[in-house]
Amino acid sequence: QVGERVIEGPEMIEVTNEKVAVAKEKFKEASTRQKNYADKHHRSIEFQPSDRVFLKVSPARRVRRFGIKGKLSPRFIGP
Repeated sequence: QVGERVIEGPEMIEVTNEKVAVAKEKFKEASTRQKNYADKHHRSIEFQPSDRVFLKVSPARRVRRFGIKGKLSPRFIGP
């Protein structure tokens, strides 16, 4: 008998559940810490009707690249 016996059955499930619970708790702590940091540095912005601002707009469908059609360097390839 070489090596250790692998934990099987309900013991393994219990150990796994404990580790998952610890991981969830750590994740919750980290997310609340990150939220608190973001909330401290958040500032509300108000605009007047005469203000000029840049809006960040993304294309509705996809980015279109003009001038690129088909192959970049089309060549005849023999039979």
